[in-house]
Amino acid sequence: MDFLNELKWRGLISDSTPNVESLLSNEKASAYIGFDPTSRSLHVGNLLPIMGLVRLQRSGHIPIALVGGGTGLIGDPSGKSSERSILSKGEISDNLDSIHSQLEKFLDFKSNENAARIINNADWLTKINLTDFLRDIGKHFTINYMMKKESVKSRLTRETGISFTEFSYMTLQAYDFYHLHKEYNCKLQMGGSDQLGNILAGVDLINKKNPGEAGPLAHGIVFPLVTSSSGEKFGKSIGQAPTLDPEKTSPYKLYQFFLNTPDDDVTDYLKYFTLLDEKTITNLEESKESNPKDRVSQKKLAEELVKIVHGVSGLSDAIRITDCFFNNRISDLSIDEIDDSMQGFPTKEITSKLLVSEIPIGKLLVEQSIFNSMGEAKRMSEQGGLSINGEKINNIKNSFSSNHTIKNKLMVIKKGSKQFYLIKLI
Repeated sequence: MDFLNELKWRGLISDSTPNVESLLSNEKASAYIGFDPTSRSLHVGNLLPIMGLVRLQRSGHIPIALVGGGTGLIGDPSGKSSERSILSKGEISDNLDSIHSQLEKFLDFKSNENAARIINNADWLTKINLTDFLRDIGKHFTINYMMKKESVKSRLTRETGISFTEFSYMTLQAYDFYHLHKEYNCKLQMGGSDQLGNILAGVDLINKKNPGEAGPLAHGIVFPLVTSSSGEKFGKSIGQAPTLDPEKTSPYKLYQFFLNTPDDDVTDYLKYFTLLDEKTITNLEESKESNPKDRVSQKKLAEELVKIVHGVSGLSDAIRITDCFFNNRISDLSIDEIDDSMQGFPTKEITSKLLVSEIPIGKLLVEQSIFNSMGEAKRMSEQGGLSINGEKINNIKNSFSSNHTIKNKLMVIKKGSKQFYLIKLI
């Protein structure tokens, strides 16, 4: 399937410039997407543009990942309500190295046919003479044109306004497209729908800098903003978005993030973030409708993404930990695995001296505010809704002991069907 048709059936084209079909049908095109280096790691919100480049390469075209070492020193106002903190050149450089290694898991940088490229725009932006830039590039942008862009308009209505630094960002991104067009014959820029104004600015600049040539000389495609069925921006519903860095986000955490995808969103996410074909996704959709409790679609989504980011062994670990955690075999896990699994759940600390205090387990849980009263703890216990480390607690009057812990270091409390607490002994 050609690139555009694949994007269409996956619902991945929010807008595009006219005649982009002609470009992609008639030549091996180079296309780029920019990535922000303000963090050491890409996060799950970057999956949509990353997979855009992956699909482009699989269709025979040449993907360019442009990492904004130069523009990252300025900050893109698009979608932002306030000025960003400006990072040092050293911080940007460290982030670039980390992002490069993450992109290598998705893109083929060694292909003999259409190898991907990763390029740092600091290579040219940090060498520009200001007066030359204003004369040769700035003259092609009117203030009227720039103020019509949504990224600028939305900031002008706020008290904080927009600095000249961020106001100029559009001209720098446009110049990036112009530079890539001139040096790498790059004719297509892609990005999220919030980048449409910046992309069109680049298209306009390329056409203005090449008067007399038959056009259009450059094109743009923007992807839709990915939101959940509840209206939340993808990756933000649980607070900080999981990263694509194995050192920061474990296989289990990434697996759980996608496993918890709502039914209303999972088919779209399968289209957006995986390489599964249309028939496979249709079959998964049918399984979801007929057996929603099996969560087959969510499991497949989680498996596909964890396998890319963490490899087959990482996926095996994620499935094993999930199985132990949710099938009352928590004690089979290591302390580190339990600690990682319980991130985000309420955590309490108690002194290990309590192991010899003969305090009733029910009283301990009340004192740690897991239950409001002994009566509540007793009712939950009698109903079979209280467990510690996967073992049911039938008598809350029994004394707290090392039998209630894992290696005398911690205990996992499950209250009802969904409430978990971690207690650490210090």
